[in-house]
Amino acid sequence: MTETAMTETAPTETATTEEWAALMRAALKGEGTAYRRLLTALAPVLRVAARRILDRAGADAQNVEDVVQETLLAIHLKRQTWDPAQPLMPWVWAIARHKVLDALRRQGRRVHVPIDELDAVLADTAAKADDAHAGNDVARLAESLSGRERAVVEAVYLAGASTTEAGLRLAMSEGAVRRALHRALKRLAAGDGGAQS
Repeated sequence: MTETAMTETAPTETATTEEWAALMRAALKGEGTAYRRLLTALAPVLRVAARRILDRAGADAQNVEDVVQETLLAIHLKRQTWDPAQPLMPWVWAIARHKVLDALRRQGRRVHVPIDELDAVLADTAAKADDAHAGNDVARLAESLSGRERAVVEAVYLAGASTTEAGLRLAMSEGAVRRALHRALKRLAAGDGGAQS
């Protein structure tokens, strides 16, 4: 996550950020009302920023409110570390950025599948298993071919190479790969595998 991603939701009016900095200065002097106003003003801005970043990361949007609350809590706990001579928002964005990263780390790469979609996931898994068995069938059939035709079938169908890649691997032109593949498939379809025509 870049700092740009966090700051693009920052207010464009300097008056607002200066007003927030003034509220934070007052809060550091013990003015509770100023502090409540600051946190109330920051919450929606942090919410929008967190939602955008979590969406871009493909993370679960239900974590937005947690990120906002954790950021506000961290601002509260670390408020004495802010230098009143410095702008407030870079300090706030740094805290928010770390809280978003923490949320992303906690979520990890887990995939959440609603129970309603379980049938589709299971069907997809079964289809992938069928594809694996089909690959075994192709390998068995390729064994019946001779020389270059076998190498071409293995490169294209089993290794997943394009005809260009297969040509480079086998020191053949792309056209020669296509012709050998066509002949091999024709032989396999006729059922005579390695027989030369």
